[in-house]
Amino acid sequence: MRALLVVNPKATTTSERSRDVLVRALRSEVDLTVEYTRRRGHAVSLAREAAEAGIDLVVTLGGDGTVNEAVNGLMTSVPPTVDLAQPPAERLPALAVVPGGSTNVFARALGLPREWAEGTSMILEGLRVGRFRTIGLGRADERYFTFCAGFGLDAAVIREVERARLRGRVSTPALYLRSAVSHYFVGMNRRHPAIRLERPDEPDEVELATVIIQNTAPWTYLGSRPVNPNPDASFDLGLDVMGLRQLHVPSTTRTVTQILSGSPNPRGRQVLRLHDVAEFTLVASRPQAFQLDGDYLGERQKVRFTSVSHALRVIC
Repeated sequence: MRALLVVNPKATTTSERSRDVLVRALRSEVDLTVEYTRRRGHAVSLAREAAEAGIDLVVTLGGDGTVNEAVNGLMTSVPPTVDLAQPPAERLPALAVVPGGSTNVFARALGLPREWAEGTSMILEGLRVGRFRTIGLGRADERYFTFCAGFGLDAAVIREVERARLRGRVSTPALYLRSAVSHYFVGMNRRHPAIRLERPDEPDEVELATVIIQNTAPWTYLGSRPVNPNPDASFDLGLDVMGLRQLHVPSTTRTVTQILSGSPNPRGRQVLRLHDVAEFTLVASRPQAFQLDGDYLGERQKVRFTSVSHALRVIC
């Protein structure tokens, strides 16, 4: 089996020594090529080139951003032997994810351990016995995502956290919480919800203040605590959506409490919940912050979302 290991050298929970251990372990099982990312978006081209060269397996060592880029490279590739009648999962290289970031939502959603060494052991066992699962992905316009997207408040919080990290701050749950509270009270227009959700053959959902989209559960983690706006979301189904119509302090506090509870089930007059949705479009009357898989992508006023079933085989 020919494999490519895509390494983010800035991965927060690994060192050069641990990377060497991983490389030796993988080389005991596969014919391995190792590539290091050098810039944002580099993993996209590395994974795409690997697929087009007929590689059997792409392994990532990094956080959710590295995984997202590799997935987009795979999904936009044209492998050398293509039967377009087959679903993508049957014509693309398989994917294996070694957790190396600070949160690793995708890896944890697959049931992988948080520590890279334990995750590597599980992946090696999966390779030996041929254990994998086929998952669906989400797509926002032309870009794919593995576990979540956000339009509005949560994306704006990610933007503020990324700015803080550029100033030397460390990404922690406390930083996210402080950024969320600050932006909620100071940085956004809460009085005039700007987002409309459109679905084929369904009435529009209007005057939404913020929208969270999930391809699996949980949406993210605060340390070891899962955060679950859409607890029924699944890699095996369409997309799940939670929108808030208003961001009044009492209703928002109640919704956040419901999301963080041991049995999350957000509900109420201000909450919109949609389960297993194949496609929809978000349209905003003014630009909204936009994120995919925890990566801030700027502001948008319109994004079309679709669910892509049987998209990838994942070693787990």
